[in-house]
Amino acid sequence: MQGHTRLFSCAMRLFLRCFRFGRRHGRSKLLKRAGELWSYGKLCAKSLFYNSLTNSDVVIDSLFEPIYWLVDHVTRWFGVAFVFLVIVLTSSIVLIVYICLLPLILDTYSPAWIIWHVCYGHWNLLMIVFHYYKAARTSPGYPPQMKTDIPSVSICKKCIAPKPPRTHHCSICNRCILKMDHHCRILFLKISVIFLNRLPSPAWLNNCVGHFNHRYFFSFCLFMTMGCLYCSISSRDMFIDAYNAVETYYQTPPPPFTFKERVFHKCIIYLWVLCSSVALALGGLTLWHAMLISRGETSIERHINHKEKHRLQKGKVFQNIFHHGRMNNWKVFFGVETKSHWLTRVLLPSAHPPYGDGLTWTHSPTATRRTLLAV
Repeated sequence: MQGHTRLFSCAMRLFLRCFRFGRRHGRSKLLKRAGELWSYGKLCAKSLFYNSLTNSDVVIDSLFEPIYWLVDHVTRWFGVAFVFLVIVLTSSIVLIVYICLLPLILDTYSPAWIIWHVCYGHWNLLMIVFHYYKAARTSPGYPPQMKTDIPSVSICKKCIAPKPPRTHHCSICNRCILKMDHHCRILFLKISVIFLNRLPSPAWLNNCVGHFNHRYFFSFCLFMTMGCLYCSISSRDMFIDAYNAVETYYQTPPPPFTFKERVFHKCIIYLWVLCSSVALALGGLTLWHAMLISRGETSIERHINHKEKHRLQKGKVFQNIFHHGRMNNWKVFFGVETKSHWLTRVLLPSAHPPYGDGLTWTHSPTATRRTLLAV
């Protein structure tokens, strides 16, 4: 009996020792894991704040990286919805112009002004529709996958393929884009990150803007701004009258406005507010891209060149090798080779291809011949 008791007590003591050892071993693993995380956190902090190549842009980009990741993935799903929204809003403005404004113009304006409004309005509408369709449906251009002899300046870390000059990887398209300017993301996040030197882009096209559709994108922005300004200026007096009329709706006794007149007042207010807002926002974006075109840069190259200027500001001068002079840059961008092309290729719908194939940038046909290197 005593032997069984002694054997049982030995087994219990052995079990308790193993249990205490397991608790100590598990606690030590947790402490070791916590120490590793703490060391990793300190290393990340030092790499951000104690690196000689780190600046405020790198820190802000790192902090906003989860937001950029979310934007990239949300845009893939909601791009079609934004395109639909643009079509609906534009169509509503066109309907209001045809139903509300055009009859007043035909009844009250002189023949000369009627001809001006009819011709300019329809020309502007044609340019908007044509360039929007071409910008959304034209491929931006991709490096060939099968060729191995294409000129390249580096290897894409994500595609693991040669990357030609001015080519960049698009995280939304998940492939490299020739002369990439930006991918159309969500407009509201564009406004918030433009001051962080992030790549700005609206969500109107659901397409990447690159070598083969950059001209269509800029022309759409330009003619849409002109159209909104035209509608806003033309309807200004009617907007003031409609706004004053709406202010009297709640008077006692109410004014004798019919249902049709009330709808007319609200349509005019809707048209003026929407066109004025779009003209202001889109006009700023158009001026930004016009400045980039004048300098021979894309949105991405603007960001890269800014860093290079800052890096070489001590004793060296940075020079953009794709800058051929302001006028020559515009000629290359629009594909203008003769004077008549300003009419046929800029002021009228034209589907002519851009200069070059997007793979090589040897020289410009309108600028002085010089060898170009890659940025």
